[in-house]
Amino acid sequence: MSGSIFELRGRTALVSGASRGIGESIAHLLAAAGAHVVCTSRRREGCEAVAAAIRAAGGSAEAREMHVGEPHAIETLFAALDADGVAVDILVNNAAANPYFGPALDMSLPAYEKTVEVNLRGYFWTTVQAARRMRDRGAGGSVVNIASVNARRAAPGQLVYSMTKAGIVNMTEGFAKELAPHGIRVNAVLPGLTDTKFASALTGNPDIMKTMLRAIPLARVAAPGEIAPAVLFLASPAAAYLTGSTLAVDGGFLA
Repeated sequence: MSGSIFELRGRTALVSGASRGIGESIAHLLAAAGAHVVCTSRRREGCEAVAAAIRAAGGSAEAREMHVGEPHAIETLFAALDADGVAVDILVNNAAANPYFGPALDMSLPAYEKTVEVNLRGYFWTTVQAARRMRDRGAGGSVVNIASVNARRAAPGQLVYSMTKAGIVNMTEGFAKELAPHGIRVNAVLPGLTDTKFASALTGNPDIMKTMLRAIPLARVAAPGEIAPAVLFLASPAAAYLTGSTLAVDGGFLA
């Protein structure tokens, strides 16, 4: 991609939840575009293989531990990056939690709290930590939040998850307005149904799949690698005039 408007050479990207699925695909693609990628997850070893694969392919990457559900863990990670002279230019908030699938009236309070702590508070506090540093360096930056089509259409059995994803879209728009004067762009990607372990409660249920595929004009589930290009676009110079936007990658589900 050398010389293209999608090139990220000289930039550092932090991707949360990069150990598998959509996050892993995003990490690989940003590295292929020239970025140094900081792969994070709750357990560092989960990202070691991803970072090693990126380096084996000629890219630049490292693995770090960051539990998005714990504010102190977020602060610790950014303090460690500061100490090592690693400045994040691109933040991809991808890590998410959805510990419960079923009727909202049967959901436990701990499951509710975990979903909100990771999906809303985690995205917020990670963005604050990254954006404070981007602002202080004065070189701008980009934040890409991974939301969901559930942000626009709440899904049965996923009320709280859908609610948090809607909150992420609103958070994206709010941060976009606040951070624009500092040259920091904030956008969101809304993936549709994607073939990941995270979505296995849906993709592994033939009855649910039969209903869902009828609602997707392309009539199939996305691969993680089909979501990542939208993140590259929003993080790159190609999207220099985009902020506060949401890009649905959903096979036409929201059409």
